[in-house]
Amino acid sequence: MKNPVPVEWNTGQNNRIYNWIEALEQSKPHIFQAIPSQRPNTPLLDAVDSPEDLRKMSTEDLLRLAYELRSFLLYSVGQSGGHFGAGLGVIELTIAIHHVFNTPHDRLVWDVGHQAYPHKILTGRRERMPSVRQQGGLAAFPLRSESEFDTFGVGHSSTSISAALGMALAARLQGIDRKSIAVIGDGAMTAGMAFEALNHTADEETDLLVILNDNDMSISRNVGGLSKYFARLLSSSTYNSVRDGSKRMLQGAPGLMEFARKTEEHLKGLVASPSTLFEELGFNYIGPIDGHDLPLLIDTLENINRLSGPQFLHVVTKKGKGYAPAECDPIGYHAINKIEPKAAEKPTSVQAPAASRKPALKYSNVFGTWLCDMAAKDERLIGITPAMCEGSDLIAFADRYPKRYFDVAIAEQHAVTLAAGMACEGAKPVVAIYSTFLQRGYDQLIHDVAIQNLDVLFAIDRAGLVGEDGPTHAGSFDIAYLRTVPNMVIMAASDEAQLRAMLSYGFQHEGPAAVRYPRGTGPGVAPGNSLEAIEFAKSAIVRKGSGTAIIAVGNMLSTAIDVGKTLGATVVDLRFIKPLDETLLLELADTHELIVTVEDHARAGGAGSAIMELLHDNRRSVPVLCLGHPDVFVEHGKPEQLLTDIGLDAAGILRRIEDYLQPSSTPLRSYLPTTATSSS
Repeated sequence: MKNPVPVEWNTGQNNRIYNWIEALEQSKPHIFQAIPSQRPNTPLLDAVDSPEDLRKMSTEDLLRLAYELRSFLLYSVGQSGGHFGAGLGVIELTIAIHHVFNTPHDRLVWDVGHQAYPHKILTGRRERMPSVRQQGGLAAFPLRSESEFDTFGVGHSSTSISAALGMALAARLQGIDRKSIAVIGDGAMTAGMAFEALNHTADEETDLLVILNDNDMSISRNVGGLSKYFARLLSSSTYNSVRDGSKRMLQGAPGLMEFARKTEEHLKGLVASPSTLFEELGFNYIGPIDGHDLPLLIDTLENINRLSGPQFLHVVTKKGKGYAPAECDPIGYHAINKIEPKAAEKPTSVQAPAASRKPALKYSNVFGTWLCDMAAKDERLIGITPAMCEGSDLIAFADRYPKRYFDVAIAEQHAVTLAAGMACEGAKPVVAIYSTFLQRGYDQLIHDVAIQNLDVLFAIDRAGLVGEDGPTHAGSFDIAYLRTVPNMVIMAASDEAQLRAMLSYGFQHEGPAAVRYPRGTGPGVAPGNSLEAIEFAKSAIVRKGSGTAIIAVGNMLSTAIDVGKTLGATVVDLRFIKPLDETLLLELADTHELIVTVEDHARAGGAGSAIMELLHDNRRSVPVLCLGHPDVFVEHGKPEQLLTDIGLDAAGILRRIEDYLQPSSTPLRSYLPTTATSSS
């Protein structure tokens, strides 16, 4: 899309700026209707190699830069796929922060890394943006090893205030004069960790600025002229000088001091109701202001930069801003797939109609359908999710059973204990949660669910390597951290039908149970409509062979079958990780010369470790080769390629077995991916 037609500027700087804004409003070139297929013309953006270049620009140039940055972001995400709407919503905010503050000396910490694409573009990574989320390319989130401007690694939400406060306190201890800025938003303020950090800040005199990116209008009403006026006033040096001077004058009169404090608090409350909460936590609250008004953002941030102590700036933005479809559907455009170029048209020819095929079901779709079916049968079922309604496919359940559906926002700890409380009263809660996010509720799982042996079913989505989102989102540890907990039952589904049967068993089980399943589609086994439960603690031999027995966990079964055919080996679908099918496993140990375990999970502490413990306790001396994720954090890339890199594809598993069967003088291959970061 071309830049707008130049307008004739007035002589005053402010008039020139607002004539530019008026020209944009009239021609609407900043509201994109389509994602550019060709790299847009971005001369100002191309001249920005670091935020230092932004600080040399006039406000007029920064307004033009915002237009170019939004255009480039649309193009680059279209080339790579990735997080979309949140980045579009913080274009102006990102420019303003880097323009006003001396980053990276001043520490900028992003929360919910979905917002950070514009930040990456402005901090020297512009031309690498088409590689984002691809193996060897840029990470989907801020990453300390990627840039000095990424001051804190991000994956889970609600960490920014704690991290930025830690940086501010460390700077104070070292006598370094610097600001710390935490940008929190996209729902992250709903998590308890954010409020724990806010509460601690009240006890510390630090130069910490918390910016709340309120991008769905959930906290305040629309921003108006009065709010803008008071935001400028409350951040101005004049107001704050009077405020601080009044405090000193009234220190000797406690009654008047308290009266003045309450008067100020309630005056602010007349304009911005959220102020009371944050003022009580020790912050100087400013806002709400329009997060897309770049001159206002710059003016406000410059005022704040001259203040000391904890500051709280509330900005209101629109997720997907500037791209019409994303503005209308911010949830649907949270992330997009890579836009593939259209294939050249070929001459048409008469062909027989292809057989109609239904699209493959995702494991999350199977879960969503089962949840509705079981809810229709048993009114005790309650669905709980920590802000993963769409991801875990609870959309239909929420629509059909709204009184039995609870989205607790980004509050995994609360989700688990909420389920425990419901189970105490005879309900049968099902917690739909990603493997990586359940880690946050681990203490609650032990203390509130397992110790009390309560009937809570955990549907653990995104188990194993998830691909482009990288190690912060990989489900590499759930078997290890769950199987040590007494009273837990753990299952791993190898196909769609099995997932449904496992969910049915877990629901009827008395006590806590978990079913893990991967992201994406399964092998294509129709799940059917049955609510019949799988047989408890029973594995299954799916291929009979000799010599070697390959025990597959969950989604590794089809790969194990391929290897089994080549080796003439026995192949077993483990199904239950806890408790194990001891009878079958001991029989395998007595009748085979080698046992191989294969799992899309960390090798340390996984299902293979559980089987080795069983064989050791029963004095079986058969060799066991455990295959799983190596002791590294596997970086982002296509899941299939990552599994190949760590030797968990069919060829890699076959080589590992052949290596193991070689004379002992032959060293085993490590199969550590070159893109992984060692945990040692």
